[in-house]
Amino acid sequence: MRRRPDVTLAQLRYFVKAATYLSMTKAADELHIAQSAVSAAISQLEQQIGTQLFIRHRARGLALTAAGEEMLHDTRALLAHLDEVLDNATGRVDRVHGTVRLACFVTLTPFVLPRLLPDLGTRHPDLEVEVIETSADAVRTVLRNGTAELALTYDLALGAGVDAEYLGVAAPYVALPPDHRLADRKSIRLTELAEEPMVLLDLPDSRDYFESMLAKAGVTPRIRYRSASYEAVRGLVARGHGFSILNQIPAHRGTYDGGEVSVVPIRDELPGLPIVLARLRSVRSTARARAVADAAREIFADRPGRRAGPT
Repeated sequence: MRRRPDVTLAQLRYFVKAATYLSMTKAADELHIAQSAVSAAISQLEQQIGTQLFIRHRARGLALTAAGEEMLHDTRALLAHLDEVLDNATGRVDRVHGTVRLACFVTLTPFVLPRLLPDLGTRHPDLEVEVIETSADAVRTVLRNGTAELALTYDLALGAGVDAEYLGVAAPYVALPPDHRLADRKSIRLTELAEEPMVLLDLPDSRDYFESMLAKAGVTPRIRYRSASYEAVRGLVARGHGFSILNQIPAHRGTYDGGEVSVVPIRDELPGLPIVLARLRSVRSTARARAVADAAREIFADRPGRRAGPT
């Protein structure tokens, strides 16, 4: 019978740090040890399990092999569970501490994090939240490879194996310059904008959502500008370069460069974007992840109609 590899917790922790930063040097700095110690421990780990975990590039640092990606996912789950076991054994069940990695959809981040992080800091001063700002397609990746324990995102094609807990909905609206002929209307139909140029928020999955919405209304958009930046889109709209469709409504109308954007509800019956807490079904939820989830639920429970922005 083959002998089980005698790996150590230190080797596993060093491996996770190196895989997180894709750099032995950055991992060593984070761990406050010599780079040679990290490199030696990981080389020994690879020898013991008989599998190469990293591809080493002199100029470009590290790249995970397929086996390394799979082991990273499992090792993160193992270490998280071990932390909880040790807390239970030492009677620190009610104390939430350590680091939790939260993925957040990039356009949701400025609307949620300024409240979420201080709330968590007050309740759990020993909890550190590492935020990974990302697009919808990347949310799937960071959950599956274990880079993030949970995600605050829109329910956009999360795929199989991901549990999504509904928090609220962000209704679409038309963003217009304040001097636009329709800016003072209580609501408009998308067909009224059929001949006008559009500024598209061009993020993976988001663009499909906006384009399918327009197609359902029978409108083929004349896209003048595209941008992956929410604020760049608002700025272009404010300066009269076209209308846009967005979901999150800021508390003020101003843009970074001093312009203004008018918000007009859409009369067409169109689906809003469900906002969800997403987690990988196969991964055990930690006390840290549960603390973040509880705080997020309270933020959205306070919003009228559970909508992600003023109505």
